[in-house]
Amino acid sequence: MSYSFNVQAASKASAKELVAAKFDEVVASQPIHARDKAAALANANAVIDLLVDDPTHEISVSVNGYVGWQEVLRGDGSNPLRAASVSASASYVTVT
Repeated sequence: MSYSFNVQAASKASAKELVAAKFDEVVASQPIHARDKAAALANANAVIDLLVDDPTHEISVSVNGYVGWQEVLRGDGSNPLRAASVSASASYVTVT
């Protein structure tokens, strides 16, 4: 099961908050992603933190990933995972 989303924010703190809120939406619609939430947020926050502070631009963040399992998806999302991926990128963009 995969997810992908983008956010844009005026500051690093705001970008992290938006990423966390978007990931909560992912978990609400795909509960198994509660399993990779910590890894995805840590990854996104780490790339956001790599950027220099620049109040003249906004930060664009892209986050995507997936998890895989071998049997029928359980309602509680407790399936043993057999594959996982988390990816994030962050960059400053000009506000137009």
